[in-house]
Amino acid sequence: MVENQQLQAVISMPSGVFKPYAGVSTAVLIFMKTDAGGTKDVWFYDMKADGFSLDDKRSEIAENDIPDIIKRFKAIEEETERKRTEQSFMVPVEEIRQNDYDLSINKYKKTEYVPVEYEPTVVILQKIKDIEVQIQKELAELEIMLKAEDESTS
Repeated sequence: MVENQQLQAVISMPSGVFKPYAGVSTAVLIFMKTDAGGTKDVWFYDMKADGFSLDDKRSEIAENDIPDIIKRFKAIEEETERKRTEQSFMVPVEEIRQNDYDLSINKYKKTEYVPVEYEPTVVILQKIKDIEVQIQKELAELEIMLKAEDESTS
């Protein structure tokens, strides 16, 4: 399809979109039949939600990427400058060839890792100890209440 037709877009859908029938993740391929190739860049979109929950019930929810997909696809020429860390981006056909025509969005999407600062270990350990003291105190109070209740019913 990449070489013989014009592959325009790959829309990666989350697992559960077709539940309860199938729980696997799916991708929609949009292409124009040319029988002469013509694929230059392929637009990838990482769909997170389709307006319904991803469980077996498929209840309606507020999150829905479909309007954004339609809007962006209609203005696909504006997508060329988007970064690969964003929800949609373009990939040159040459890069797809180099990846043996793998159309998985995870092959091309980049993840930004944000460093997380944790409190020093001694501070965390002290917090755990404080919680343990509180638990022991409340257990002792509960035990006194239970003994008082047992004595009043005897």
